[in-house]
This record gives sequence, structure tokens and C-alpha cells, in this order.
Amino acid sequence: MEQSNVRGRITDIQRFSLHDGHGIRTTVFLAGCNLRCAWCHNPETIRQKNTPLFYAAKCIGCGACYTACPTGARTDFDDARCTGCGACAAACWPEAIRMSWREMTVSEVMNEIRQDALYYRRSGGGVTLSGGEALCQLSFAAALTGACRAEGIPVAVETNLHHDFDAIRPLLLQMECVMADIKLMDPLHHRQYTGADNTVILENARHLSELGVPVLFRTPLIPGVTDTRENLTAIAAFLAALPGRPAWELLNFNPLGGDKYTAVRAENPFADARPLEADRLDEIRAWLRGAGVTPRIR
Repeated sequence: MEQSNVRGRITDIQRFSLHDGHGIRTTVFLAGCNLRCAWCHNPETIRQKNTPLFYAAKCIGCGACYTACPTGARTDFDDARCTGCGACAAACWPEAIRMSWREMTVSEVMNEIRQDALYYRRSGGGVTLSGGEALCQLSFAAALTGACRAEGIPVAVETNLHHDFDAIRPLLLQMECVMADIKLMDPLHHRQYTGADNTVILENARHLSELGVPVLFRTPLIPGVTDTRENLTAIAAFLAALPGRPAWELLNFNPLGGDKYTAVRAENPFADARPLEADRLDEIRAWLRGAGVTPRIR
């Protein structure tokens, strides 16, 4: 298949991103994930079936979605009857309903990316592949990366590293930067909160640090889970032992994805959690300074 016609499942394309790599970027969010993190901020990306997201605050009660739904699933958002056809979203002009992802070709995504090419050049930015887990759609990610690089647009990727490293290695080598998550060091805790052991992730982190590609490891600060002294100092020790002592960033908890749980009709286990306060962040800095590292906290 011609690479420009390769199709992927896209949940969002966010322009003027400032925290997903260097400079001004366009972040392309790909559907699908091979982990099930309890605190996921993009729960709409992990469902296999295209799902209507309902934002009640935008609904004007016109009833067009009920009329459009061919299975009657819209009467109560019955996910079992929903086929993911998108008829309800297409009929909803106030955009109270949108589908969790849309299928797009590389060419279609590039048409959106090119609109900000001037900003990439002036700011040193580019495109970032995110998700979900971008590397779950490896063929599409590779085709889109190739199209960007052919036009001189740098590409970065955010990944959980839970993959066969031999499969993802060729793509990682093309990246301007790889932003990789190290969430929890204890394998039992990792399985409890993400649904998978971390053995492959940690081994891939070692391989990644040897590639010669710029790497930024990231740890989300999830209250009561990843923000413990035991976990953070263990991650610090692990990263300090890697070649080149790669950069490390701690991401303060972000509660802004909570409305997505309501939209996909799912329970949010961290609905009551809040970002860590300044004194707590200072405490964490002190722990890690004592361990010989000073990660950036954002």
C-alpha cells in the first residue's frame, strides 16, 4: 500500500502544544493502548470499539441523535447495542456527541500538520506521536513519521515502552526525542495499577538509553501511588545506572481528564485526587536531591 494511504485511528490532533517536546508542536493522539493505567487521562483512547462520547453540558435536547441511531442504542447509551457507526455524532450539530476516534490516512493527517510548518521551523518544534500508546499502531506511526521527515519536520514520540524492542527499534531511531514512562518500580504494584508487569518496560529502558537517541524519562506523580519516597528513589537509582544518565521529568497529577470518564460512561478511580501541593513537591525534591538527582517537576 502507498504509505500516504496507510490508515490509522486518531483520537485528536492538538495544535500549538508546548509540553510534548521542543518548541511549538502538533501532537497526534493515536487510539489504542496495551496498558490499563488506573489514572489514565485519556480513557477514550483505550477502547477497541469506536465509542460515542457524550458531553451533557453541550446537549440542547433536540433529539436528532435518537432519530439517527439505527440500533436504538442512543436511548440510554447502551454500549452493548452500539455499533460505533457514528450516526449520532454526525447528527449532533452542537457537538455534544463525538466519536472516540476517527480513521484517517497519513495524507489526511499531513494536511493538518503542514498548516503549522512555519511555527515548527521558527521554534524548533515538530510533531509528537502520543495516545493512548502510539506504538500500538506501529505501521501507521512509521508511515506518518516517514512522511514528516520527508518534509523536514522532526518527530518525537511518547511511549510506555511495553513492546517487543526489536519491533519498535527502527522507528525509535528516527525520533528527535523519545519520551518514555517509568511509572512504578515494584512489579506487583505496576501490575496492580497498569494491568501488566514492568519487566519488559525496564529492559527496554536500558536498550533505549543505548540507542544514542535523545531520551526523556517521565514519571506521573499519582497521589498515594507513584509519589512515594520508596518508588521515586528506586526510579532515581534505576535511571542513574543507565548509560549517559538520561533526563528525568516528574509530571504533577492532572485532574483535567475527569470529564472524559463521564463522557465514556466509566468510573474514574482518581476522581477525588488533586495535584500535589508545593510543599509536597519540595519534599520530593529534597528526597531526590539526597539520592543525587534533580529531575524537573512540571
